[in-house]
Amino acid sequence: MNKVYGNCNWPLPLTQLSRPFNLALKAQPCCARLSSTRSFRHKTQFWQCPSRDAGFATFSRSISTSHVGKKGKTRKGVPTHRPVSNSHNDEAYLDPEASKSVLGIILGGGAGTRLYPLTKKRAKPAVPLGANYRLIDIPVSNCINSNIQKIYVLTQFNSASLNRHVLRAYSCNMGGYRSEGFVEILAAEQSRENPHWFQGTADAVRQYLWLFEEQPIMEYLILAGDQLYRMDYQKFIQFHRETNSDITVAALPMDEKKASTFGLMKIDADGQVIKFLEKPKGNALKSMKVDTSLLGLGEEKARQMPYIASMGIYVMKKEVAKRLLLEDFPEANDFGSEVIPGATQIGMRVQTYLFDGYWEDIGTIEAFYNANLGITKKPPDFSFYDKTAPIYTQARYLPPSIMVDANVSDSVIGEGCVLKKCKISHSVIGLRSWIADGVSINDSLLLGADYYETDEEREALLLRRRVPVGIGRNSVIQRAIIDKNARIGENVKIVNKDNVQEAAQELDGYFIKSGIVTIIKDACLPNGTII
Repeated sequence: MNKVYGNCNWPLPLTQLSRPFNLALKAQPCCARLSSTRSFRHKTQFWQCPSRDAGFATFSRSISTSHVGKKGKTRKGVPTHRPVSNSHNDEAYLDPEASKSVLGIILGGGAGTRLYPLTKKRAKPAVPLGANYRLIDIPVSNCINSNIQKIYVLTQFNSASLNRHVLRAYSCNMGGYRSEGFVEILAAEQSRENPHWFQGTADAVRQYLWLFEEQPIMEYLILAGDQLYRMDYQKFIQFHRETNSDITVAALPMDEKKASTFGLMKIDADGQVIKFLEKPKGNALKSMKVDTSLLGLGEEKARQMPYIASMGIYVMKKEVAKRLLLEDFPEANDFGSEVIPGATQIGMRVQTYLFDGYWEDIGTIEAFYNANLGITKKPPDFSFYDKTAPIYTQARYLPPSIMVDANVSDSVIGEGCVLKKCKISHSVIGLRSWIADGVSINDSLLLGADYYETDEEREALLLRRRVPVGIGRNSVIQRAIIDKNARIGENVKIVNKDNVQEAAQELDGYFIKSGIVTIIKDACLPNGTII
């Protein structure tokens, strides 16, 4: 039986959040079902936003309990390292609550050369994702679901579409009548004190410290804008406070094959970082092996994954960030390769927090392709359909997709699509996609379109032997990415017939990376084109 995953409106737009933030979320039937728990001891209220898809290695709240070692031995005075769990029963409690004490800082990344040509006309966080979304929606939604309402997005390259998306999706009054909540873009700018653009992640935060310091908060939560995952940051921050750490780094268990592409950490029995190396190779890589069972992994999984990789997600005390960036390492440009290792060397308490759920760094065309196609699996690698922790995006008010005699299996179909007598298998079809009769699409990703062409406009283009937006009749698309507003003519075959692994044919409208054909945004392939 054919199945279609799509046309679901669970992730509601933030334009509906004009009322006080928590009350608005609570009122929406398809939004996160937030549980309110009152502590009579502290006379405060907090919100729990659990996630079905994220897995966490959480640590005991009691610092005085015993530590369970590899062979079951215990040691007093050390936090208990509990096994990785998806449990919803552990309630995160922050005092003061995250909305008043944490500032979210999302780093837009550099030029995104590895994601080119998807980043030819847009910043990395603005790259479309999962039919209806953009990458920036992931960290912003995680923040909102974690009751973090003050969010800055730092960007520098091709930021026009990112600015537009953030403005349209998150411009509501997130903080209620007090106007305390916001999601704002901070673009790189020159000043008399600093005439340079952002030189790296740490430099980007340093240049805006003067603005961040105006917020009466305790910690900075520093996030990447190009990752796919779901995390309750409240648990992350709670552990940071319980261990009284200067910096806490979210970390993943990693096998040897992938480890050399990440920043790796070596830890002691308490999970505290004692050594940090950025993308080590050879003997340096082997020296970073650790017993990951210390962080709650089972014996077999710990054997398969003997490395701990940084996710590029940090929570740090406000005063610690100021000291590191302005006093200790004023010339450092990057957190992963300079600031975090430097903080470890000068004796600061840098702690690890193990995350064992689905996580993908969308840094390359292949990673982007696999992450999108992963949502068509059964079950999906990452689900957008978690009502307890939805992914928000811009409200586009598009009609439901139309499928006329279409054969669609194991695919995700975005909003406002028109599919006519076509065959689609194991693919993701982005919003406003137009797919004509006789088209076959398999193992592919269509990012959709920014606008519609009317039937009259399409007919007029065809009469002039021009190509309308969308996929023309009897075309075949196999293992490819079709960027927005692409015009694919009739009888076109995008199948990588020569099995080319790398090719740059920008003038012809496409690139090939890792064997995946990517059609450039706004490109036009005439009738009969074969790639």
